[in-house]
Parts: sequence; C-alpha cells; structure tokens
Amino acid sequence: MAKGKIRAKIRRSQLYTFAFGKKSAQAGPHPVDGLGCSRVVHCNQPHMHRKKPIHYRSNYISTTKYTFLTFLPKSLHEQFHRVANLYFLAAAILSLTPLSPFSAVSMIAPLAFVVGLSMAKEGLEDWKRFMQDMNVNNRKVKFHKEEGIFDDKQWQQVEVGDVVKVEKDKFFPADLLLLSSSYEDGICYVETMNLDGETNLKVKRAMDVTLPFDEDEDFKNFTGMIKCEDPNPSLYTFVGNLEYDRQTYALEPGQILLRDSKLRNTAYVYGVVIFTGFDSKVMQNSTKSPSKRSRIEKKMDYIIYVLFSLLLVISLISSLAFALKIKFQMPDWWYMRPDDTEDFYNPKKPLVSGLSHLVTALILYGYLIPISLYVSIEVVKVLQASFINQDLLMYDDDTGIPAQARTSNLNEELGQVDTILSDKTGTLTCNQMDFLKCSIAGTAYGVRASEVERAAAQQMATDLDPEGRKPSASMKKGKQDIELETVVTSTDEKVNRRPIKFFSFEDGRMMEGNWRNEPNADMIMLFCRILAVCHTAIPELNEETGTYTYEAESPDEGAFLVAAREFGFEFYKRTQSSVFVRESYLASGPTEREYKILNLLEFTSKRKRMTVIVRDEDGQIILMCKGADSIIFDRLAKKGKMYLEDTTKHLNNYGEAGLRTLALAYRKLEESEYSAWNDEFMKAKTSIGSDRYAMLEKAAEMMEKDLILVGATAVEDKLQKGVPHCIDKLAQAGLKLWVLTGDKMETAINIGFACSLLREGMKQICITTLESDSKEAIKENILMQITNGSQMIKLEKDPYAAFALIIDGKTLAYALEEDTKFLFLGLAVDCASVICCRVSPKQKALVTRLVKQGTGRVTLGIGDGANDVGMIQEADIGVGISGVEGMQAVMASDFSVSQFRFLERLLVVHGHWCYKRIAQMVTISDCLHYFLLLYILTLVFRIQVCYFFYKNIAFGLTLFYFEAFTGFSGQSVYDDLYMILFNVVLTSMPVISLGVFEQDVSSDVCLEFPTLYQQGPRNLFFDWYRILGWMGNGLYSSIVIFVLNVIIFYDQAFRAEGQTTDMAILGTIMFTCIICAVNFQISLIMSHYTWIQHFLIWLSVLTWFLFLFVYGMLSPTYSKNVFQILTEALAPSPVYWTATLLVTIACTLPYLAHISLQRCFQPMDHHIIQEIKYLKKDEKDKVMWKREKTKAREKTKFGFTARVDAYIRSLRGRLHKKTHSLKSKDGNPS
Repeated sequence: MAKGKIRAKIRRSQLYTFAFGKKSAQAGPHPVDGLGCSRVVHCNQPHMHRKKPIHYRSNYISTTKYTFLTFLPKSLHEQFHRVANLYFLAAAILSLTPLSPFSAVSMIAPLAFVVGLSMAKEGLEDWKRFMQDMNVNNRKVKFHKEEGIFDDKQWQQVEVGDVVKVEKDKFFPADLLLLSSSYEDGICYVETMNLDGETNLKVKRAMDVTLPFDEDEDFKNFTGMIKCEDPNPSLYTFVGNLEYDRQTYALEPGQILLRDSKLRNTAYVYGVVIFTGFDSKVMQNSTKSPSKRSRIEKKMDYIIYVLFSLLLVISLISSLAFALKIKFQMPDWWYMRPDDTEDFYNPKKPLVSGLSHLVTALILYGYLIPISLYVSIEVVKVLQASFINQDLLMYDDDTGIPAQARTSNLNEELGQVDTILSDKTGTLTCNQMDFLKCSIAGTAYGVRASEVERAAAQQMATDLDPEGRKPSASMKKGKQDIELETVVTSTDEKVNRRPIKFFSFEDGRMMEGNWRNEPNADMIMLFCRILAVCHTAIPELNEETGTYTYEAESPDEGAFLVAAREFGFEFYKRTQSSVFVRESYLASGPTEREYKILNLLEFTSKRKRMTVIVRDEDGQIILMCKGADSIIFDRLAKKGKMYLEDTTKHLNNYGEAGLRTLALAYRKLEESEYSAWNDEFMKAKTSIGSDRYAMLEKAAEMMEKDLILVGATAVEDKLQKGVPHCIDKLAQAGLKLWVLTGDKMETAINIGFACSLLREGMKQICITTLESDSKEAIKENILMQITNGSQMIKLEKDPYAAFALIIDGKTLAYALEEDTKFLFLGLAVDCASVICCRVSPKQKALVTRLVKQGTGRVTLGIGDGANDVGMIQEADIGVGISGVEGMQAVMASDFSVSQFRFLERLLVVHGHWCYKRIAQMVTISDCLHYFLLLYILTLVFRIQVCYFFYKNIAFGLTLFYFEAFTGFSGQSVYDDLYMILFNVVLTSMPVISLGVFEQDVSSDVCLEFPTLYQQGPRNLFFDWYRILGWMGNGLYSSIVIFVLNVIIFYDQAFRAEGQTTDMAILGTIMFTCIICAVNFQISLIMSHYTWIQHFLIWLSVLTWFLFLFVYGMLSPTYSKNVFQILTEALAPSPVYWTATLLVTIACTLPYLAHISLQRCFQPMDHHIIQEIKYLKKDEKDKVMWKREKTKAREKTKFGFTARVDAYIRSLRGRLHKKTHSLKSKDGNPS
C-alpha cells in the first residue's frame, strides 16, 4: 500500500509486446518544430494561455444550428429559401402600394403566420439540442486548483494546461496527456466506443518520468511544457514532446486520453489538458449541423416555378390587353375623364398602364402560388412527428426511452431511403459472444442450433410440406439419411438449466466433468486449459454471486473463459507474471494451478493469431496458440494434423451456421530451444528503428510453427435484440446496408457474418493497401484491385452469386480521392454488402457524402457514438441510437431510437405512411389551388374572346363591353373573404386529416409486405407524371365548374320574379361547387377512414353554408354584394342545389373512372392487398396469404432470409448427392 491507497500490482508492460513495449531510453524526442506542430501547452499553468499571442478555444461545445444572435437572420434565410415565401414577401411589399387589389393586412398576415410558425418550430427543436449540449457542458471534473488541492469544475470551464483527475467510469472532458494512474506502473483501461466503435478496452500507459505524481498533493509544484501537433482529426496519431526537469521526452498516441472516451477498471487517472472543445480530436471529426430539406420539399420548388411561370404568362396577357384597351379605347370613354386621370389610366402612357396592371395581376392571381400549402405541411409534419414519438411499439421497456422525431422536416424522407450507412458496435451488436459449439480431437460437441440453423430447418419443413401434412415415412428416411446434425437441438439438456451469460453450449458429454469419460479426455483437458490460459483478460470477483467476471480485450475471450469455467477450469487470478486456474472437475475437490507467463504474442489484424508461452507447475514449457483456422493450419507439424480433416469439416459446418470460429493448437518446448529463441525475441523487442516490428514478426514466426492441432471453437455473435430480423426486413424492402466501423477488419467481417451481411459462399472482395513507401505505387495497386473487382462481378454468370466489398480505413483514404472515388463507388454499388473497417469519423462522413452525391439516392446514417456524428449529419437522414453511452449521436440526429430494431418500423411503417400522405397531400393541395386559379384563368380567356369579338360585333352590345372592361380591371368574380377563407378554413382541415391519418394499408401489413416500401424510393406518388395528371384533373374540373355554371345560369331566370344571376350570385354558386367538388374528391382518395376525417370533411362543407348565412346577415356595409344572398337568392332556388350536385358529380367522374380501371387492369401492390383484406381472403385462405407474403419482398443477396436460402440450397445439394448415392447402391447387383 503506497501512501495509504490501494494499488494494483499488475505490470502489463511485459504482456503487450507489439503495441505497448517499453520505449528504449535511447529513443530521442520527436521533431516538432515547423508547420503543423506549433501548439505549446504550459502544464499546470492555464493562466499562461490567456496571454497574447497564445489563445486556445474554450471547452464549450455546441451541436445546435442556431445561436441567440444568429437565430433570427439564419432562420429567416432558411425560410426564404422557399420560393413561395420569397414570392409572397415581394407581394406583401407591393401590397403597400396603391396597385394592390387587396389590403396590405390580407397579404402580410398570412406570410407572417407561415414564416413565424416555421421559425417557432425550428427554434423549439434547436432549443432541445441546446439543452442536451448544456447537459454535457455542465458535467463536473476535478481539477488542480492550487497548493495540491483539487476542486470540481464544469467541463465548459476546463482550460488548456489544467491538471484534471478523472475517476472510474467517467468520460474524459478533453484530450489529455496521461500523467499517472491508480496502478503502480501508470496504466489505465479506456473504452473508446464513442470514438472508434470498439467496446473492448484499450490500455494506455503513462511515461515513467510522471509516475511519481500519483497523489493530489504531488501537483503542488508540478510544471512542464508540451510542444505538440496542432489540432487535427486523426484519432490514432499524436506527435509531441514533454519538457520536464530540463529533459525532453517523446510522447506517443498510447499516452493520450481522448475526449468522450471512458475510464474503465481504473480507480482514477491524472492528466494534463492538451486540446479543448472543438480542438479535441473527436470534435475535429464532427461537422457543422447542416440544414436538411426533403426531396419532396425541393421538388415543390420546381412545381412553384411552373406555377409561377403560368402566373407570369397570364399576368402578361392580362396587362397587355389592359394596355391596349387604355391606349385605343380609353380616349373614347369621356366619362372616365381621360384628359384628367392618373398615369395608370393615361392613354398617352399605355406602357405605364400595362406595367402597373402587371403588378396588380401578379398580386390578384397570386393564389396560384399556394402559401397555405406550407402551413398545412408544417402542421401535418408536426402531428406525424408526435405519432412517431408516441408509438408504443418503438418504446424500449428496458431503458424507458421512446422514439423521438427531433425534427419534423424529414418525415416523408423516411419513406424514400435507398441506402443505410450504419455503425457497428452499440448499433448492431451488443458486443456479446455466446459459446455454442466446439470441435475437440476430431469430435464435434454442442448440439444446440444456431439462429441460422433453426430458421433453415423451419423453412425446409415448410418447403417440403407447404400444406401442413404430416411427412411420409420415405420423407423421414430421406431426411435422416443426410447428416443434419447442425439442425438438431438437444432435448435432454434443457432440464431447467439456468441461463449463463456468454455460454449457450449444450452437450451432456462435456458438462459436469463427463468429458473425462470421452476417448480423448487428455486432449479435452488441454483444450480447456488453452481457453483458460491463452488470453489477456483480468478477473473481477462479484462478491454478491461469488463468481468471476472478466474484462477482456475482445468478447471472444470473455466467452472462452466462461466456457472454460463451466467445463471445470476457472481462471480466477492474474499477477504480474502468472495466471492461476482452479480446476474443479475432480470429485476430490478443486485444484489450483499456476502457469507462469514467459511471453505473450498478441493478436493483431495482420497476425490473426495470439500465442502465450507458459511454464506449468511441472516445469514444462508449453506454447498455446489460438487464431484463424487458415493461419493455424499452415503452421501445423506433420504429426499435428491427425484431426485436421474432421476439424475442417466441422469448421465448414459452423461457418454455414453463422458462427465465428477459431482454431486451437499447442506445442511443447525444450528449455534450450526456448532460451535461444527468447534471446532473439528480446533483442528484437528492445531494438530501435523502423524495422523493429518486422524483427518482432520474424521472431514470432520462428516460434509459431510445428504446432499440434487440438480443436476449434464456435461462438455466436449476439447482436442487439431484433437486429437480424430488422436487417432482413430492410433487405426485403429493397434497402442497401453499408457498415462503417472503427473495428479491426477481422471483427468487422465476423460481425458481417453475424448480422447476415456476409455468409458462406459469398465472394469477398477485400481491398487492402500495398506495403510500400511510394504513394503512387499504393494508389496504382488500389486502382487495380478496384478494376479487378468490378471485372469479376461483370463476368460472373451464377445468378445466385453474391459479392461483398471489404475495405479498411487506410485504403479508403486513397479510394476517396477525386480520381478514384467514383470507381470505388461503382464497385461498391454492384456488391450486395459493403463493410468499411478501421474508418475514422471523418471518413464515415466522406463515405456518406460520396454515396449521397454519387447515387443521387436518399441515404440514412445511424449510430450511437460521437464517432458517428459526422456520418449522421452528412446523411440525408440521421438517426441516433439513444443508448447508455454518450448522447452525442442523438444530439446531432434528426430522429432517435433506443434500439436498431426500431428502424424497421420507423422506415417500413412510418416512413411509408408519411411519404404517401405528404405526396398525396401536396398534389391534392395543388389541385385545390388549381381549381380556383384556373377558374379565374378561364374567365380571363372568355373575356378576352369577347374583347376580340368587339371589333366585329355591333356597338350596341354594351353589356359585353362592360364585362370585357371589368375583366381587365383586376376585379375578382369572388368576394375577397371567400378567397381568404378558401385556403385557411374551408379546404384545409380535410387535407390535413389526409396527411395525418391516411393509411393505404395497416402497420402489420407494411411489415408483412416490405416490398410496399419501394413505392417511396421509386417515387411512384410524386413524380411529374402524377403531378401533371393532377394538374390536368384540376384544369378539367375548373372548366367544368365554369362552363356548366355559365351555361346553366347565363340567360336563365334565377329567381321567381324572373331576375337572372349577377356576378355575386354566379361567383357564389361556382365557389359552392368548388367546395363540394374538392371535398368529395378527397373522400375518394382516402383509403383509411376515421371519425375525425368524416367529421372534418362534412364540417368543411357545412362551415361554408354557415359562413354564407352569417356573412349575408351582416349589414350591407360589411356584406356588400352578398347581403342575404343565401336566404333570399340561393337557398330558395332549386336550380342552385341541382347545379351544385351536377357539377360536383361531373368533376369527380374522371378520377372515379381512372381508379376503377386501374384497380381492374393495372392494380398497384397496395390495391391487391386492400382487396384481399376487404374480402378477408387472408383469413379464409392461409396458404394463399402466406404465398403472397413470400412473393412480396425484393430480391436480395444479404440478410437472414438470403442466408437461409443459401443454406437450404446447400442442404438440398447434399440431399441430392446422398439420394443419388443411395440409388446407385440400390441398383448395384451385388
């Protein structure tokens, strides 16, 4: 006990030969002078950095889009990116002039309401991000205040040069230089999941010179200076020197503790702050919060352009006609006093008249531009977001966290996703391995089936017996003839055995010491000892249960140690030089054995194996090795291949079953052989120079040979709950999935197999970097690999062939360069699966940008850590996993869920619904505005025809002249209040109900028929064909409304007294027809009715008549031409009601005919499903319903279903061979 504190006694420096070998004292400092290495940190003297010219960033971080100062200008800029808002801003300004046909309030108020509502929504969403940022900024950490006293300080107040003390299970507040830890030799364990996605612990080690600073009071007089690299995004490099006590010491990446990583299994560490806030490496990898707009919203801009062009054309025609009328006819209108009039009506200035009328026309016909559409969409999106937030089927009971739509701008974008780019650890996996099977001395143990095997067995049973009949005897015999041991699940092992974490093994031959009765008991004992000894884990005693848990560098090691314990070989203690195992398989009681560690050759992605050399209690030196089967098999001695054939067969079966495998081998060493080798190894370990690692590798190769094969392990990678099913459904929905992870290539590949991105038989295209000092040679080699991969795919003729692209971060850096990135993208798009490993956060963002821009499709980025923020922000849609670790990903996301499995419902259900709702809503709303505007447009053309007939018809047709004159005066046939209420009250609620409640099919059907999702990515409901079709429908309806009403009421008596209709009555009748027609049209479009929709549709119609009644009862001062128009003129007239019914039916007939013919002759997928559900055929004919569900999935080559299909093809191939072999034997006369 040094200074009264508990100190760990393990020195790990001897265990980490490659990565953490002690640096020789002869090694000099790094050259840090020059460009890119100008940072100077005064340790324990933060006040030095407040002086000029030194000024470093604060530790305050923000992920918001706005600040208090920038909210107003930036938000206004965002709002006026919308073309319609820009138009109405100009119209509102012009409404202040005498040229406006409407009052200024009627133009400014709607614009202010729309923009204000959108800005308030944006501000509220950003405020939530701000509050989450403040939760991080207000975290506390202990810092050296003065005189050896440490006090609490908020993260945002931490400064460069501060000495901080971070305790166990706390995050590091900034990038720190590790000075000392609670361990005597200055090591600490760090979890970097938020940075690189890996949950296995990393070991960091302080320099020897700072180890004495292990108590608070030791920092009373501590000073030093760090000269290092400038802020940069590289997570794996660091160059710098520490100047202390007149000496200069080189700093390495292994001594740097990065912000947002977490301290594990270490009581505390001391560190000095180097980089703060946005200078830290994790924040250097982040990007600014982008402003995202959905594709439908962007396309709406183009529709606005079309409508604005139409508006401009008719306004020009109107202004031209008005100018001609003023020039040629105004001088004859003496009663208009042409000799004393304003410039707007001056016959001598027809150009001024025309231009002034152009402004009036642009404002008058401005209802063509649907400003209320944006308000309606905003309201609908907010309500849709609330439905997502309240969906109980996306609520996680374990954490109590619901799904959250952090922005409602992108709801419909969820229904158009083409490619998902996902992090691995914490997103797909829970980083847990279950020991399931093993092969020892050529004998397979473990009878429990994997998930792939169980699914394949069920599918084969269904395929062989689709009608549910009992299998015949011949069928049973045929099945039994095949070795389907992999799909057999033990029954006698399920006798109430408590579940054991990391251990799902079932086989009575191995449990409770029964392995001693096996023929190869000595090899089984050696197998278990290798599991218990060959690792780098640390045991921790759980005092409540009395069992040991293990902190391992990889989840495999943890599963192996649990398996060894269950087999009777419990690893319970590690010291500086020994491993202790308690063997409790004997009836006489447990025996404790000590294995002295002589050397440890760690696992690397290049070596693909791990070796430990130990001395047992008998003095025998044993080399124990575990690694990839291909690596181990190549190093076997001739006498060590006794079980090679059987083990290879078992490994193939395990691989097909979706299990991760490792081979185990050993070798006994003579003392003299080991001593000679150890001298060479230590010489390589202590060497200085660039060839040090090559010398270590060469020394390892000398020892790792002539091995004897013992067996193999098979573990099942436990993905997060529901991940395989979710990925399978997304694959069936036609989505592509890329995995971008910071893990090693081997780990990434294993995860790919676990989540069925990869499978046995899938051809892997691994692009790696050539070992060369020439960048040109490396790049040329990568180009060649990409070209060869593309060629291989083109030449492939097997329809079932599937390719997977696997690339690491170093290679990706070259592949993302300008002249190669599109070649790389072309290859990646042709592959069924893409896995990018060892990628930095910056590379995740760059890959996402490449896919988004290169394919032009909608991308979705999903992750749970700070290392995923760039990817989440760069993608069209960012989804954060709100797990137990940091909230950085959630704070930067557009949507958040607590588990990856909820992504299925978020996309396939809510995404599908939101896309169709918004698409239909926009087209219908455009149609509503088209009804109104095209009536005005038709009226203008009619009056123009009358005007041109003027030259040829008698002068006496004064009424015609009067009408032609009024046509170009800017007067509307409708009352101003009608036009205001049309969008705000009379037609808005049914459209909003369509956008909120419409469901073409139920959520269950969406999940059962995932191919329905492709209606979104293919944009079947918002393409130009459909948009123009609805515009044509609007044109037809407007013509019908105008022509029929004019024909009916033109020269017919309307009242009992014989009066005909005037302009007010005609306009009110036409407006009634419009209200009824558009609401009836919406009722035909809806597939899913609720009482709310019924209520709102009928309420809209009823509101019109109530308004007409109340408005008409007002004094003529207010009601003007519509005074008592309903009670005195319209209601008593039967022709009014008859015409309304006739026109409404005529307007809706074409759409009714269209949908009837489409459902009969060219039905869409959801039409067929709707018919099946309506006729209840899904209940009457289960076989048909199941067949339809099987067909309703996109053809895919990844996912669980594709893997099961491949496995079934393999089993059927073996069945065919077995059957052929049996027939050959039966046909043999002998």
